[in-house]
Amino acid sequence: MEIRQLEYLVAVAEEASFTRAAQRVRISQSGVSAQVRQLERELGASLFDRSARTVTLTVAGKAALEHARAALAATEAMRQAVAEVTGVLRGRLTVGMVTGCTVAPLFDALAAFHRAHPGVLLTLREDQSDRLVEGVRAGTIDLALIGTADPPADLNAVTVLSEPLVALTRPEHPLAGHPAVALADLAGQPLVCMPAGTGIRTVLDRICAAGGVRAEVLLEASAADAVADLAARGLGVAILSESMAAGYADRLATRPISGADLPARLALVWSASVSPALDRLVRHGRAAFSVNDARTPAPD
Repeated sequence: MEIRQLEYLVAVAEEASFTRAAQRVRISQSGVSAQVRQLERELGASLFDRSARTVTLTVAGKAALEHARAALAATEAMRQAVAEVTGVLRGRLTVGMVTGCTVAPLFDALAAFHRAHPGVLLTLREDQSDRLVEGVRAGTIDLALIGTADPPADLNAVTVLSEPLVALTRPEHPLAGHPAVALADLAGQPLVCMPAGTGIRTVLDRICAAGGVRAEVLLEASAADAVADLAARGLGVAILSESMAAGYADRLATRPISGADLPARLALVWSASVSPALDRLVRHGRAAFSVNDARTPAPD
């Protein structure tokens, strides 16, 4: 029995797919399947039910999963203990980011961390903010950049950007003739926004609920470019954050939304259990986003 086989077992169980598990651990699907089969032969039991489209754990697989996670946690703890003695960080960190992320400071932080600690393997996962938060809670993601109305109180978090939502329309749209768009005016418009579970959509829904406005999002897209493109084609009024909207000033009119007092936030969130490697990555993240905190040492 090898550590990598336990890693593949956990990956397949959490992804419910051999294909996604292979992408996560960065080897071929056939390689993951072969190693899991070998583990099953050694244990004398099938760990996964492969008969349906979604891979599920068998009773034996559920029993094995808990111990596999414990073994991997013990292995990581050993790596960290040695790293603290030798000063050389090793291991793996999984970083989550919102779908379509183009936030340069995050990439700067990852690059600086990699240069300082090449022995730590970094893996990236894109997803909606709500699922990234659940991944941090579950321990499958170490650090995530999320969009949110309020950072989760049960996790370590720091807000790196706070800004209002704005409305984007074609220049000839009636709303473009006003210096600002009233929240009530959105109720009569087809809206284009990001899907439920994203930070932008959460803020929009809360603003509308607080203002007693029933806004209808007819078109959803996960990427800001797609939201703007749909609005530019006259399919609705786009709702994005102020900084996102800046990139489309050449073809869309941007107007503030009066009465929208809740800002959209970008936040770094990370596990309550901080390893030496994660601690260094958080430092680099804070430095890249210029988040000043006297309690946080400079990155190294």
